[in-house]
Amino acid sequence: MIGLADIEQARARIAGHVRRTPLVAADALSRPLPGPVVRLTLKLESLQVSGSFKARGATHKALTLPPAAARRGLITASGGNHGLGVAYAGRLIGAPVTIYLPANAPESKARSLARWGARVVRHGAVWDEADAAARAAAEQAGATYVHAFADPAVIAGQGTLGLEIAEEDPQADLLLVAIGGGGLIAGVASAVKALRPAVRVVGVEPEGAPTLYESLRAGRVVELPRVTTAANTLAPRQSAELNFEIIRRTVDAVVLVSDDEMREAARWLWFEMGIAAELSGAAAVAALLAGRIEGQGSQACAIVCGAGTDALVL
Repeated sequence: MIGLADIEQARARIAGHVRRTPLVAADALSRPLPGPVVRLTLKLESLQVSGSFKARGATHKALTLPPAAARRGLITASGGNHGLGVAYAGRLIGAPVTIYLPANAPESKARSLARWGARVVRHGAVWDEADAAARAAAEQAGATYVHAFADPAVIAGQGTLGLEIAEEDPQADLLLVAIGGGGLIAGVASAVKALRPAVRVVGVEPEGAPTLYESLRAGRVVELPRVTTAANTLAPRQSAELNFEIIRRTVDAVVLVSDDEMREAARWLWFEMGIAAELSGAAAVAALLAGRIEGQGSQACAIVCGAGTDALVL
C-alpha cells in the first residue's frame, strides 16, 4: 500500500518541477448541474506541464534514480500522456527516452513526444502490446522501465494531486476520478482517504474499457478480451495487482460512461468553462453530466486530467 508519508515525500521531491494546478469553481453556468451535486469544482491537471497529471508520477520516478541509471535511459509504453510525462522527466534528469506507442495512440501525441526529444516506436494495436515490447527493450538495453500505473513511485507522485485537492477544497465530499490503469485514482484515493476518510471517491471508466469495473466485480484482476473506446489513454486491457488492491480498499464505486458522453462533457467544459480537455480528461465530468452519480447534496470535485481538443470534434 502507498501511505501518506510516501505521498508527502513525493511532493517534496517533485516540488519546483511540476505545477500546482488551479482548482476552479464551476459556477455562472448556462444551466443547472444535474443530479445530486450542489457545488462542483474542477482540478485542472489539463494545465499540468506536458498536459496531464502524468508528469507528477513520471517526474517522481525519475528523481529517485541514481545518475548511472539515468544515463542508461528511460523506456515506457503509453497511450500518449504517460509518455509525455516520461519525456519531460527524462529531459529534467538528462536521460534519453524511448516511448512505445500502440496504433490507437493519435499521431498528435507522437509529434508532441518528438518535440520533447523522445524516440517514438510504434508497436501493437493497444497499450498492453506496446507495453510488452517496451519491457523487453528496457531489459535488453539495461534501461529503466517506467510503468504507466503499477509502480509505487509513480502512484505516490500521482497522489500529490490528492494532497492539493484536500487542502484546496476542504468542503468537497465527493471526488470524481478517471481510471485508465488505475495509477491516478490509486494515488489520489490513498492521499484523500488518509486525510479525510469520509470523502466519497468514485472512479470513472469508459464503457469500452471497463478494466477496474470488471476486476472489482470479479474480485480479482481480469484481462478484457478487447477495448473499444476512442479514449485510448483510458484503455489498457488489464490493470495490475498493486493498483487493484489499493482501489479495492480506498475507492467507493466505479461507474461507466460512453464515448459520446465523454465527448459531450468535453464540449461542456469548453463552452461553459473555456477548458480544453480530451475524452479521458473529460471522463470525470461526463459521469456527473450523464447522471451516473448517486446520492444527495454532494459537493463534488472532478479532476480534469488531460488537455486536448476533443470538444471540437462534432
